[in-house]
Amino acid sequence: MHTPYDGTSKLFTIGLKPLDLADWIECDQALRAYLDEKDRLMTRVPHEVFAALPGSEAAQDEVLMLLADYLPERFPDIYQRMGPQIDIVPAFRRIRLDDPLMPRLLLASALVQEDLVILQKREDGWTVTAGALAFPSSWRLSDKLGKPMHDVHGPVPDFNAGTRNAMMIERMFDNLKPEMPVMRWNWSLYGDDVLHHPEAGNGGRRFGEGEIAEHVYLRVERQTLRKLPQSGAILFTIRIYVDPLEALDSHADGPAIARALITQIRELTPEQLEYKGLALEKESVIRRLKEIVETR
Repeated sequence: MHTPYDGTSKLFTIGLKPLDLADWIECDQALRAYLDEKDRLMTRVPHEVFAALPGSEAAQDEVLMLLADYLPERFPDIYQRMGPQIDIVPAFRRIRLDDPLMPRLLLASALVQEDLVILQKREDGWTVTAGALAFPSSWRLSDKLGKPMHDVHGPVPDFNAGTRNAMMIERMFDNLKPEMPVMRWNWSLYGDDVLHHPEAGNGGRRFGEGEIAEHVYLRVERQTLRKLPQSGAILFTIRIYVDPLEALDSHADGPAIARALITQIRELTPEQLEYKGLALEKESVIRRLKEIVETR
């Protein structure tokens, strides 16, 4: 559905763009599979999927109520609200909004394919105070909870404390308006299509041992930021899309996208390559992309 790796979104840039509130959440035919996987992960590794700090309760409740109002209006054939419950028709699910045993953010996450993270302004800056994170891309909620953004981004080249990017992010979060959400794209290359990917995986080979990379998957993150009008917190949503690199073989713009990918990979610094897990396999991935360019 999305190809930000075609050159329109550069890695290791902030890249925020205005977002129409009508397009806040995305929903597709994989909704049931994503919600089923969230359930499976909550049963198997609940400590990795959800965490919250005291003081985040009001923001959690606000997120749930915003989604409960938004989803039936935006997707009336999928979400049907009847008082304190929402039926998710294609997923054969009924969510009780007033369930007293479930944290409010976890209830909100059970409605959508997105992961949900709450940020609140504290003395050290905008801080992660709650998260429902089933599908991380090489990070763990437990490592970020309670940390300000400059520490959250500490491992990211050029985004750690004291950098220009870190200061710009803090200012942009301060100035974010409830009526003006924003979005950005991030993308990576992985060796499988697993949604739950908390491990960094930067140390070894992921795409096979040959000279040409195998089993390469394009992993796209559609990220949105929305200031919550009542609590003043910020909701960070992350929607994951995963496609095999072979999808470019039949894509109308496949060769052009492959060329753009080659250019971007070649422009990454050694630190950025290491962070993206491409330090050992940069050339094998480029050879695979060249195959797409040359066979069309």
